[in-house]
Amino acid sequence: MLSIQNLHVSVGGKSILKGLSLDLPQGEVHAIMGPNGAGKSTLSYTLAGRAGYEVTEGSATLDGQDLLSLSPDERAAKGVFLSFQYPLEIPGVPALTFIRTALNAKRKAKGRDEIAAPEFLKLARAAATGLKMDFEMLRRGLNVGFSGGEKKRMEILQAVMLSPSLLILDETDSGLDIDALRIVSEGVNNLRSPDRSMLVITHYQRLLDHIKPDKVHVLAAGRIVASGGPELALELEREGYDKYGVKEAA
Repeated sequence: MLSIQNLHVSVGGKSILKGLSLDLPQGEVHAIMGPNGAGKSTLSYTLAGRAGYEVTEGSATLDGQDLLSLSPDERAAKGVFLSFQYPLEIPGVPALTFIRTALNAKRKAKGRDEIAAPEFLKLARAAATGLKMDFEMLRRGLNVGFSGGEKKRMEILQAVMLSPSLLILDETDSGLDIDALRIVSEGVNNLRSPDRSMLVITHYQRLLDHIKPDKVHVLAAGRIVASGGPELALELEREGYDKYGVKEAA
């Protein structure tokens, strides 16, 4: 599915990722944990194709295709979806319009007709119900006036509608209270599929209490320095990152 080999990435001339390698098989959920400044968000932005993230060495392939050679929209059409740590507000663009436009762009890239309005609304209502969202919120400007938890639910709703093959969650638990974390996690777990892989980037164990990963990786100083099962996340929660040569920032 996703194969990253010896990836080096610089941002603003500063080296952030320094030889990161990672394999994420189809259908698996892998978690990446690490201290502040380790490069977790840099990895997610690089995979999604955000401007300003310069790959200086290494490779990233998705289903055998060079992911780094594709534009952000081509990556999205191929099935890459990034749930942002801090979702943007877009005043004047209703959430329903935003999602339907993205869905139709993906369908067009695959040679399919645009989705009919009644079918789209039916799917959107079902997705909103599953995430305990008021459907009327989807008529507002995207994320405008939403709480932190509502913004995160909107991210997962978009994932439900777009049905990505690679779902990247960048600190989805950031800013969520206990109830919102449970609802968002349920939405993510409902997306688990043999045909879909997930990369869960998080700072704390608590998210992984709800979204059980197949494998956990420790990212420190721009590299994967350890990998293991879910028990590795519990070890990090107890012991921190000192054993990997780094100290958590205050």
